[in-house]
Amino acid sequence: MDKKKYLNMNTSVLAFMGDAVYETYIRAHVIESGKTHAEKLHKDAVKFVRAEAQSAALKLILESLSQEEFSLVKRARNKKSSSKPKNVDPVDYKWATALEALIGYLYISRQIERMEEIINDIILKIGEINGEKTGEK
Repeated sequence: MDKKKYLNMNTSVLAFMGDAVYETYIRAHVIESGKTHAEKLHKDAVKFVRAEAQSAALKLILESLSQEEFSLVKRARNKKSSSKPKNVDPVDYKWATALEALIGYLYISRQIERMEEIINDIILKIGEINGEKTGEK
């Protein structure tokens, strides 16, 4: 498929893929911290994958997105959803879903280098928000 076809895919489908890919990268990042207890690894990963963190991170990187990426984020964020998020602000949930759609789009369209650039930037920014020292994966 060409890039344009992926760009016009249903944003829920892109977010479905992006959620899995993003969490995989975050899990690899927290494992690299050297911790060996699954409970501690999980707690560290949650700092990156919870909706509030994803929402904040996306807002911090918006200016670095291409016009194409920004348009996709806006489309995903503004999509009507039939499901109601649990225990999270609906606005944060929409922003988090938009981030997942962006990651899903970049992954499925095989723009891996760009996707990793964005994820590494997010890891740095969320680490700063959490007062942690983080390096690139």
